[in-house]
Formats: sequence, structure tokens, C-alpha cells
Amino acid sequence: MASALTPAGAQAPAEVAVPKKNERTLRRNPFTAALAYLLVIGAVAWALDLFRAAGLYLYTEQFLAAMLAIAMPLTFLAVPGSMRWRVRTPVWDYALALVGFGCATYVCIRYPDLSLQTTRRPLDGLLVGAGLLLLIAEAVRRTVGLAILIVAVVFFLVALLGSYLPSSIQGRSLSLSQLTYYLAWDNSGVIGIPLRIVVTVVITFVLFGNLLFRTGGGAFFTDIALSLMGRYRGGAAKIGILASSLFGSISGSVVSNVVTTGVITIPMMQKSGLSKEQSGAIEAVASTGGQLMPPIMGAAAFLMAEFLGMPYRDLALAALVPALLFYLALFLQADLQAARQNIAPVEVSLIPGLSGVLRAGWVFLLPFVVLIGTMFALNYIPERAAVLASVTVIVGGLFVSYGGNKLSLRSVAKSIEETGYGALDIVMIGAAAGIVIGALNISGIGFGLTMNLASIASNHVFPLLVIAALLSIVLGMGMPTVGVYVLLATLVVPALIEAGVAPLAAHMFVLYFGMMSMVTPPIAIGAFAAAAISGGSPMRTGWEAMRFSWLAFVIPFLFVLSPTLLLQGAPGPIALSIVTAVIGVVCVSVAMVGYFIGPVSPGVRVLTGLAGAGLLLPVHSAWVYGANVIGGVIAAAVLMTHLRKTRTEK
Repeated sequence: MASALTPAGAQAPAEVAVPKKNERTLRRNPFTAALAYLLVIGAVAWALDLFRAAGLYLYTEQFLAAMLAIAMPLTFLAVPGSMRWRVRTPVWDYALALVGFGCATYVCIRYPDLSLQTTRRPLDGLLVGAGLLLLIAEAVRRTVGLAILIVAVVFFLVALLGSYLPSSIQGRSLSLSQLTYYLAWDNSGVIGIPLRIVVTVVITFVLFGNLLFRTGGGAFFTDIALSLMGRYRGGAAKIGILASSLFGSISGSVVSNVVTTGVITIPMMQKSGLSKEQSGAIEAVASTGGQLMPPIMGAAAFLMAEFLGMPYRDLALAALVPALLFYLALFLQADLQAARQNIAPVEVSLIPGLSGVLRAGWVFLLPFVVLIGTMFALNYIPERAAVLASVTVIVGGLFVSYGGNKLSLRSVAKSIEETGYGALDIVMIGAAAGIVIGALNISGIGFGLTMNLASIASNHVFPLLVIAALLSIVLGMGMPTVGVYVLLATLVVPALIEAGVAPLAAHMFVLYFGMMSMVTPPIAIGAFAAAAISGGSPMRTGWEAMRFSWLAFVIPFLFVLSPTLLLQGAPGPIALSIVTAVIGVVCVSVAMVGYFIGPVSPGVRVLTGLAGAGLLLPVHSAWVYGANVIGGVIAAAVLMTHLRKTRTEK
């Protein structure tokens, strides 16, 4: 079944001026392809516990070092150091690849012995550690750019010079050899939690997503969105929201989501009557929310589960209500904007029947049944659940095609190869994050920062929350969400917890605000990617995206105030908080757009916004009950007045 969107005149992905980074820069050859295969096969083997089954018992840190021994030469041979060498591989890249392989392999082999000698710091361990850190720095520069590298270098220098800092945040005195050896050989450094999550969990989920979309999953999800939403006003925008939420819950990558679904949905929204900036903003916001949408979310969510020490399935359940409220607010604004601008539904001839779409693509539902069932019912670890879901995709895709996309053994191999290449960025981010965390741990500076930030909230936590929100947005500019999350989880979350914020709420708070840097000017990567497709102004698209995503700037404060929106607490208060939050989202959305059943006057918009603010507050004390009641009364009065006025005008 061909995708129903193809005849709509949407721009084909090949024509878009925003190519994927790897497609534009990677130097590919059989050797780098083999390394890419090994990187993925290693992650799958670890997820299925095949090493132990084969009688090979490794420390987790040894496995991580072995994965670095694959990723380092793959980076230097596949990712050019400059555009000058984008085709030819210079001799020094071969040398870097060889040295990187050697250093990481040495760590893998000698870890059980040398990790215990941090006091003695033998020369071989020190030299290998120094070489590994320097090569990781260059690999980070090549794969994810200067932003992450600068952050890692700054924290390395801060730890090294920590004894010279002001007394309130002063760290212990460290020598260069102490810091270098610790970061290379301790499991709080490079071979620590961030790298472990990346190479054991994230790679398997990236493989799942690649396999799913190579079989036509992207077209299937978009066709479902079209069949469900195409007949309603502003159907094009609603298709974009639904398709991007489905895709984003799998990919977890904002820019990838924008480029993949936006090439179809953005032109469709523009054709329906939305402006370039509105079309780009809706797509950018919908794609950004994918990092919040269970069951998969983004890489940061797996790290969060590890930091919190809670099963990922519990974290996914906790994230469900805020994610649904986020998309409800976006959907309502798109609907009301369509009504206000009189935007028509999609042409009936372009809308496929839902039953036909499901008959043709039912196979795409099975992997999610397997994924959710194994994680939530059978309590499998996420990476094993992802591998089993991938196997389901392969089995189904070999026998069922959608939109002319049918898996073959060759396309399965291609998906594995693309996963290996695509994982390089996140692997190097994981290594850089280990440097940041390790530097803060060994220097003790993290503790001083926590105490200083916590002192701000000695009388009230709200100022600390505002500072944390601003830091999250500022530090997130130009950085991937997982990078800024690790940074904030290390620097700010301990202070929030020290000030009395529940750990889950504190971590979710910085994740939300770090994520919103993707659509917050002046450096809004997600919005700028959407603007490149729509042809609109990048800055205006960013401001429009902020308006459409208003709830994401509000709801973190709400679940800090009361964790009921994170499904923490008794059933009664949780249910009441959800109901009032839904009504509050409706009210604020009406106030933002200025339209309900008909146009809403400025005064009524203000009243409706205030009512929504009162209703959004989650139940946790008597004054909140009062705010909910007052908000409900105002909302009911405004609704009745508006209905009466609309009937009179008719």
C-alpha cells in the first residue's frame, strides 16, 4: 500500500535542504561498515547475555572499553576531521584510529588490575588514560561539535584548579596525573553510567527504530494520522502532531523527527493555510515532545532511570500524564487556530480508510505489543525488550510489505550498519558526560555547588526552580538533550533534592527545560530545522514554537509542587489533578488562541487564562482546592456567557 500522503504534493525527502549529518559527511567503506556492524552486534549480544552464555565473564567496564575500542577507530575513519578530508582518509586518521583502538583495548584487558591502583597510578595506565582522554576529545569534536567538547574541557579544568576556587565551592587539590588516571580507569569516569546506558540500551532502541522505518513504519504511522485526523478542520496540523508524536516516541531525536516527518507534514500544513512559521513551529513542537512520550522516549530517559535507581517502566508510567497533557495543549491550539483561520480539512480523495491502513500495516503493531509486554508485564530490561521487538520487526517485515517497503536480509544488514554509524554521536556524548561527572565527583566541587544552590532555597524553593529552569535552557542551547540532562542532573538536581523536591520531580524538571532549548530562541535547533523545510524565518518559527509549547514551561513547576501529575500518591488526588489539569489546559489554550466556539474578546481571554491557571494547580493543600474551585467557577461562567453570546450573534 503506497503512502496516502505521496499524492498530496508533499516534498520528497530527497529534495529537502536539511540532509542528515551522517549522509553528508561519513566516509564509508567495507572496513568502517564492519566496525559499525560490530558496534551493534556487541550491544545486542550484551542485551541477550550472550557473552556469559559463551563462558566469557566480563566486568561491565571491560565491555564498555571494548565498545570504545570499536567506536574510536570507526569515528576517526568514518567522520572527517574537516571538510577538506571528507572524501580521502589522511594518514593521521589511520594513526588516530590505531592508537584509539589500542588505548581502549588496553583498558578492557587491564581494567581488573589497573582500576585498583588509582593511588599508585602506574605509568602504563597513566599514559594509556591520557591518550584515551585526548582521543575522546577529538572524537567528540568530530561527531557532535565544539559545544559538548568545550563543556567537558571546562569541567576538566575546573576540577584540576578546584583548590583555587572561592571557598564556598572550593574543591580538593588534584594533580594532573590523579585526575587523568581517575577519569580513564574509574567507573565514575569515561567508562561510567552514561556510556553504559548508551552502548547497552540506546543502541538497541536505535536499531529497533531503524528496522521499523525501513519496513515502511513511517508511512504507516503517517497514514494512520491522516485517516484519523484528515477529515477534521485543520487536519493537516493534526496529522503532523499525531504522526510526529508516534515517530518521536520511537526515535527520541528532535531533528531526526523534524526531518523525517516534517518533509511531508510541513508542506501539507502550508497548503492548508497555515503560515510558514506556524507550520514549522507545530512540527518542531510535536517532534520535541517525542522525547517525553512513552513507551520509548529519548536516551535521557534511560539515563534518568539509572540515576534514580528505578525501573524504566515505572519512569515511563510517571512520564505519561505530562506527555499527554503536552500534546493535548498543542492539539487544542492547532484546532482552535484552524477554526479561527477557517482552515479546511484535507481533501477527501487523499484520506485513506483506517481499516485499509490497519489491514496493510498491522505488522507494525506487533513490535509494540512485544516491547510493552516484555518491559511492563514480564519485567525485562529495556535493552532485551528492544532486541525482541527488533526480531519481531524483522520476522514481520520479511513477509509483509507496506508502501512497497519489504525487508530483505540485505536491508536488515543495512539497518544494522546505519545504526552503527548513527550511534557514534551518542556514544561520544556518553564518554564526554562521563568526563563531566567524574571531574565533579573526584574534585568534590559538585557538593559545593549543591550546597550553594540549595542555600538559595533556604526559605523558598521557587527561586531555585527559576534558576534551574534558566540554566537548563541556556546550557541546552546547541547541545543535545541527553548532554544537557546529564549536566543538569549532576549540577542542579542534587540542589533541588536538598531543597526538598522529590527526586523524580527534580529529574523530570531539568529534563523538560533542557528539552525546551530545542525550540527556544536564540539557538532553537528543532525550530530552525523545521524552518529550513518550511522556508520561514527561523527566529519567528522559534517564537511561534514557544507559544505552542507553553505547557512545557509550566508543567514542571506543577509536578514539583505536587507529584500527583507524575502518578505519585493516592488514586483520588491523582485523578482530581488530572481532571482539573485537562480543563485548565483547555482554558489556557483558548486564552492563547483567542477563539473557542467563536472569537474571544481580550477581557474574556484574560479571565479564561486565569481560570486555567487556577485549574492547572495539582491538588496538594487547601489553598489549591480553593484555586481549583475559583478557576472552575470562572471557567463555567465564561463558557456560559460565551455560548449565550454566540447563540445571540447567530
